[in-house]
Amino acid sequence: MTEARVLHAQLHLLDRQVVHDRDGRLVCKVDDLELALDEQGRPYVTAILMGPLALGPRLGGVLGRLMTGVARLLGAQDPPRLPMADVSRVASAVHVGGDLTPPALERWVRTRLIEPIPGAWHETE
Repeated sequence: MTEARVLHAQLHLLDRQVVHDRDGRLVCKVDDLELALDEQGRPYVTAILMGPLALGPRLGGVLGRLMTGVARLLGAQDPPRLPMADVSRVASAVHVGGDLTPPALERWVRTRLIEPIPGAWHETE
């Protein structure tokens, strides 16, 4: 079992930018957290949740319901999750490693809206 670090979830995790270690790419923001209880009944973070289905309930009110409703209307089922096992460090941003699959909405926007634009793709150097 890995060494656990005690963090204040609201201070150290929520609303932080998630950055991919390999290329420094901005992945998402930490919109909510998935928690579980250990043997002593203490909560610990199992995954980072992202996207409108995670943020909407946190916001609450009309805006939160609208955000969640639109996401469900577009076919979202559950918020995308990023297991804490993929988190390499927590600093001013949350750094993650491994291969990350972009969320469905981001893939749809990229393939349907961005790729058809002339010059949207360029050769990597």
